[in-house]
Amino acid sequence: MSTQAENESKPVIRVAGLSVEYWTHRRWVEVVSGVELSIGPREILGLAGESGCGKSTVAYALLGERRPGSRIRSGNILFEGRDLLRLGDPELRKIRGARIGFVPQNPTASLTPSMSCGAQIVEVLAFHGAARGGEAKAAALDLMGQVGLPDAAATFVKYPHQLSGGQQQRVVIAMALACRPALIVLDEPTTGLDVTTQWRILRLLSELRDRLQTALLYVSHDLSALAEICDRIAVMYAGKIVEVAPTAELFKAPRHPYSRGLLASVPRIDSPPERRLALRGTLKREDMPAGCRFAPRCDFAEQACREREPLLGLASEAHHVACRRWRELAARPDLGRESLDGAHVA
Repeated sequence: MSTQAENESKPVIRVAGLSVEYWTHRRWVEVVSGVELSIGPREILGLAGESGCGKSTVAYALLGERRPGSRIRSGNILFEGRDLLRLGDPELRKIRGARIGFVPQNPTASLTPSMSCGAQIVEVLAFHGAARGGEAKAAALDLMGQVGLPDAAATFVKYPHQLSGGQQQRVVIAMALACRPALIVLDEPTTGLDVTTQWRILRLLSELRDRLQTALLYVSHDLSALAEICDRIAVMYAGKIVEVAPTAELFKAPRHPYSRGLLASVPRIDSPPERRLALRGTLKREDMPAGCRFAPRCDFAEQACREREPLLGLASEAHHVACRRWRELAARPDLGRESLDGAHVA
């Protein structure tokens, strides 16, 4: 029999060797390559990267979702003793919403316009057998209060179009929490919301994690948002994880050139624009070499970087990076747009 300490140390979900392909231009194109991730109990893991890097594909994979025109090339996703990628639709429907909640980017599109907000929460509870009838309505009202919706009784009978974007997102969060899932996947949940509403949603998520003991995967390109609530952040580039570290350590000492570029794009009053190591170019999958995928945009890439793919290795305790020159870069944390030998790189 496992002890409580052992149970608490086990990941809620573990992704191993996940590779996903999409059918495009009459061929299969790999969009996620060998991703390894785990999320511990009550942990908030951030998944960061530019648009098109594959982070949303990973998020949907954690729900066992197989998008049209895609296929799982390899890997497994272990959740509560089962591989989500090997389950059929009936089994997945029982897990989604009950054991794994989901908060999408656009709450307006995810809510049914012809149903009251309260009825949609009740529907989730009833579908998964968590509560029915008056008990389900009472639970829905309680959830609305927990997510900070004003006057839960009045909001219960309102339709989505009668609520603000922030209130709609709180309804979606209440639906995701309805069955007390072990994990909630959030795909850019504050995109399109004003700054004040974003901050309130982030604070709400942090409070709910502490109160309900739920693990979260928070997918976003907004590093400022991830910094607010995440325990660790995984940085993704062109389908691969290039760095994983505790949030404070990643912001203090990023090891991968791509991570450094992402962080440099976050405005800071103590860092003039001319001293920032900004990213150049854009992600072009057709130009990726056999080695490091970031090499075409990296100011520090050598020929060996283009020829040999770097593996995710340990930089320090709980800090992993996939860069063959990270030690040299770490020795010069204030390095600007210059190569290590001092020659300017165009």
